[in-house]
Amino acid sequence: MSASVPGLEANPAGYVCLSFDFDGPSLWMQRRQSNPTPMSRGEFGAIAVPRILRLLARRNISATFFIPGHTLETYPDLCRQVVDAGHEVALHGYAHEFNPGLTPERERWVMQRSFELIEQFAGSTPTGYRAPSGDLTIQTINALVEFGVRYDSSLMGHDVSPYWVRSGDRFPEDRPVEWGEPVDVVELPFSWTLDDYVHLEFVTFRKMLMPGLQRPQTMFANFADDVRWMVREVEHGICNVVFHPQVIGRGGRLLALEEWLDQISQLGVAFARMDSVAEAFRAGRAFGIEGQRD
Repeated sequence: MSASVPGLEANPAGYVCLSFDFDGPSLWMQRRQSNPTPMSRGEFGAIAVPRILRLLARRNISATFFIPGHTLETYPDLCRQVVDAGHEVALHGYAHEFNPGLTPERERWVMQRSFELIEQFAGSTPTGYRAPSGDLTIQTINALVEFGVRYDSSLMGHDVSPYWVRSGDRFPEDRPVEWGEPVDVVELPFSWTLDDYVHLEFVTFRKMLMPGLQRPQTMFANFADDVRWMVREVEHGICNVVFHPQVIGRGGRLLALEEWLDQISQLGVAFARMDSVAEAFRAGRAFGIEGQRD
């Protein structure tokens, strides 16, 4: 028997979690690209968020917003609109810090500061975390456990099912992997294949170019294929899709997002906040059940 969790009704066709990384200027700060033009790209995220909130409200969809502490302090009124609309606000660093470049002491400060800011804005303890740039470290996992964070969404070890985060994995070069022990953090995995940034955004780096600028319809066709496969092959699967307001929030892309939402809704999937999925998994709900639809 499936566990009953408020806000997440059993749905064999599966669930789609819409998440939005509202980085604001902090993304470009972290890249040391603080000239007016790159910073203005972060500013556009604040223009896009109200558009996204209106779109979600028209469809009665609850989503999860991963918001750095710097964004919370820079756009407090806008972030309160996210909370007031009933969406989850989760941790995403303070200023989009690259975790592998931080000392354990600095990373703990980042976690504590962003944790306290979300408590102030949302009026409740944050339960979820996504590492900036998706880069989780062992010291990040230690901080998540210390602060009692309930779930993470930075790893890619599955595509349709939550699992428990491990600590202490070892990868010796002369023998098999030595897997670590699970910790009290649920993983709600993501993938770059289901992230709008790599498909749509044009970024020049010192040593590389991210070409982006695909037609959004092409990206959403790829997204839809993953959902269709999940619905056909898996019971109670989870599809976690990552958006960035500064990327998805332009007119033509929002139109494509609306069309995609209408398309996958016809497949019978439910939309869910990520905290609801994590708590259902903790309560014993089975997700990502493969091989029973033949």
